[in-house]
Amino acid sequence: MPLPAPLTQFLASVHPYDSLPADAVEALAEACEARELAAGEAAFAVGDAVQALYVIAEGAFEITDEAGVQLSILGPRNSFGERALLRSETATRTATATAASTLIVVPAATLFELIAAHTPVARFFDRRRPSRADGRNLATLPVERLMTASPASCPPQTPICEAARLMRDRHISSICVSDDAGFQGIVTLRDMNSRVVVEGHDPCAPVSSIMTANPLTLGPKALVTDVLHLMVERRIGHIPIVEGATLLGIVTQTDLTRAQALSSADIVGRVAKSADADEMARATAEIPQLLVQLVDTGNRHEVVTRLITDIADTATRRLLALAEENLGPPPVPYLWLACGSQGRQEQTGVSDQDNCLILSDAAGEADMAYFHDLARFVAQGLDRCGYFFCPGDMMATNPRWCQPLRVWREYFQRWIAKPDPEAQMLASVMFDLRPIGGDEGLFASLQADTLGAASANSIFTAHMISNSLKHQPPLGLLRGLATIRSGDHRNQLDLKLNGVVPVVDLGRVYALQGQLRPVNTRARLEAAVAAGVVSHSGGADLLDAYDLIATTRLEHQVRQVKAGTRPGNYLDPSQLSDFERSHLRDAFVVVKTMQSSVGSGKGALG
Repeated sequence: MPLPAPLTQFLASVHPYDSLPADAVEALAEACEARELAAGEAAFAVGDAVQALYVIAEGAFEITDEAGVQLSILGPRNSFGERALLRSETATRTATATAASTLIVVPAATLFELIAAHTPVARFFDRRRPSRADGRNLATLPVERLMTASPASCPPQTPICEAARLMRDRHISSICVSDDAGFQGIVTLRDMNSRVVVEGHDPCAPVSSIMTANPLTLGPKALVTDVLHLMVERRIGHIPIVEGATLLGIVTQTDLTRAQALSSADIVGRVAKSADADEMARATAEIPQLLVQLVDTGNRHEVVTRLITDIADTATRRLLALAEENLGPPPVPYLWLACGSQGRQEQTGVSDQDNCLILSDAAGEADMAYFHDLARFVAQGLDRCGYFFCPGDMMATNPRWCQPLRVWREYFQRWIAKPDPEAQMLASVMFDLRPIGGDEGLFASLQADTLGAASANSIFTAHMISNSLKHQPPLGLLRGLATIRSGDHRNQLDLKLNGVVPVVDLGRVYALQGQLRPVNTRARLEAAVAAGVVSHSGGADLLDAYDLIATTRLEHQVRQVKAGTRPGNYLDPSQLSDFERSHLRDAFVVVKTMQSSVGSGKGALG
């Protein structure tokens, strides 16, 4: 069958074939054939042997799973079939044309040759998270990740006194000089002292008269080690980062010292020694920069979120200790627990607080005032440190969540016995409880008994599964990704609610089904595979998908911090490369597949 013309140009516009040399694209076009399908006709179905990769040239295809649940709608330039092909498996999905369509059929042998011969193609079809080249060594980072972007600058004709005033007001040790022609020079505090204060230079003269013209600069791709070597060799403390004539940023000795000193252990140490919430807040204010450093130096997402959560745990325990110093010793034993992202040890650059108090059954009505005061003291301190109050009031300051152990047992028994929508929501939150400070013996038996009772109640489990499917991955018509249609976040993806939360919910269901103790999502998925709650292949896919989604979220927040904005969860997919969008879409497809498996009643082993 004749191929759609011009095929070579079409393939050259499709990622990853756009990275191939011209002769390789022509060879690929010669090896392909066209296949036309009518609306309703399937390219392949579940159980079929897949022997080719299919690239959509015209039309659209619906991808469904074994239960017939729609996973995604794909349009021109999208491809499918690689999952089964690369694993040498029969198809686990059905691809059906929803309109008259034309497919470009890439034979398996041709695809494997491309993967073997061309790194960009191999990288594209490797569904694991791409490795990061820099490891965990600060010195090997490119300076563009460390520099202060858009540094303070002024035109050459600016009076020296005005430049000095700007440096004072911004608490900076240098100011760059630039005009329409580009970067011209730099003035440092040393220049101000030696040339103005000591030599008596006219403070009303233009700043260009005391600047260091054409100073030593580096490009954005230089390494931090280059900065270190130059500063030591030339005995300078400021290096502008310039590309062409454009000033991009600056790196100072202070930047290097701060980056080398900044660590989760340093912040934890300062928080643990804080005399009050204000001092604590000065330490936690550095969490966004810690997030940047941890992600930029190649740490895995679960390591980053664990280290950031450790700071919140320390802040909570220090506030509990300060509360006891102010209020006196507690009248009965108690346990402060976190739920939500802190409970799962999955905090990122933006987190609210979700917590509760379990009190000894010896607590009487007269003791409640003490614990209400303690809860208020700690919650207000956490808010001061940037962990804002929970919008849903899931906090120990709410009397409902500050109760003796016997009441907590009644809560869980009632939720399990009558899983109405509120019970499902509350149980979902409370199944993520993790002890933070106090008598942990108050929780151990409660957790074990609750998991046993919940997993044994098939009606409750079914309701929890149904509740876990309320948050769906954002799959749709836009290159396979469905963005928000209106409001402040129009045309964006919610990487929390529609990204990580569906996996969090699946992990919670698996933990319930297998009576698994871990609370962290990744640990739950690994435990579910080990316990046979989820199949090895399904679990491996879901772990890879979760890793990619969670890492994409963290990298997005890092870009926001570097841009000087508050980190959040909404991402415009146009900011991603074709490679990143394609892999993110595939990750969402995996999540959707696992949701469908659980929701169809087949469990996770189907």
